Amino acid sequence: MNTSSVSAAPLARKGIYRILVCRPNHRLGNTILLTPLIQELERLYAGAEIDILSEGDIAEEVFSTFFSVKNVYCLPRRGFKHPVAFLSMLLGIRKTQYDLIIDPVLSSGFSRAMTRYLRGRYTLGFSDEAKPGLTHPVPTAAAGHHMAQRPINLLRWARAHYSGVVDDTSHYPSLDIRLTDEERAQGRAVVNQLLQESQQHASRPVIGIFANATGAKRYSETWWGEFITAFKDMNPNANLLELIPAHGHSMLGGAWTGYYSTDIRRMGAVMANMDLMITADCGVMHLAVASKVPTVGMFCVTDASVYAPYGMGSCPLLTQGMSARDAALQVVRAFPALLREGGGAGGAAADLSLNWADVGGHPGNLGHLGLSH
Repeated sequence: MNTSSVSAAPLARKGIYRILVCRPNHRLGNTILLTPLIQELERLYAGAEIDILSEGDIAEEVFSTFFSVKNVYCLPRRGFKHPVAFLSMLLGIRKTQYDLIIDPVLSSGFSRAMTRYLRGRYTLGFSDEAKPGLTHPVPTAAAGHHMAQRPINLLRWARAHYSGVVDDTSHYPSLDIRLTDEERAQGRAVVNQLLQESQQHASRPVIGIFANATGAKRYSETWWGEFITAFKDMNPNANLLELIPAHGHSMLGGAWTGYYSTDIRRMGAVMANMDLMITADCGVMHLAVASKVPTVGMFCVTDASVYAPYGMGSCPLLTQGMSARDAALQVVRAFPALLREGGGAGGAAADLSLNWADVGGHPGNLGHLGLSH
């Protein structure tokens, strides 16, 4: 079915002041991937107040400095095991008549159910069904690849087809948790404290390593050991700091100075004061990008076209069939102004001349996705 043929009232260009983004999910990465949508809503509907329906408490931390965000409703995780709290929150949200409710993801039955239950004058979501239960459905073909850009494509398609408003599609907002100057200063103090005084030299770049991920996305401690050995051979002056996972144990055998925090924003503030973050595909990868540090995200199983880091010189590294030493070499070559013996630490952006033709190309290539910074 071609959703554009659905008969729907025009989507108002003005008068949208109460917006709800319906994304009941507890994962760090999925929550941070919403930040570009909030920026786009702020740009298109200046003066509107935005509420967010999430799950767990991560969203409260992520959006705590967004002036446009009024309420972050955090449903209890596994809410059906806590029916009183779950239903009480939903009933409270339902009292608000929203001008616009957005279901920003593909194929989430729970998110769609929440969107239908809550009260919105206009409801947007991806659907190819004849009667999707949305006032303004958008065809799934309009979604695009990258998870952070799909909600923006949803909004832009709806405005073009239901309002006749053609938005600028040449730019996508980057991930951003909007760290404050104070947070960044506190993170800088922590990094300085962690590094020995002899290491605090402008020509010694600070490289963060986060070695944890879920399931098959995780690289073994042996692999990381080989990667870091090769990396240090090529960059003996580099300072390495390990970001410790939430379980509180080093993934690198305790060989390097570590920083641990269960607070999302503190962790982001520390990473913001590094010259480069190297991590597998995980929520902390997205947190690093949203903290405005150049980030290399390593992908061995998941689709980089959907989750790759972008902006601030960040890039994905496809490691299928690649040795740990080769992976280290690719990272070094991608940041020639930063990663060289005696090189300056200026947070230089990656040399993206090592682009791949497309994400589905040869494994092991390092490059970018052609996404706007």
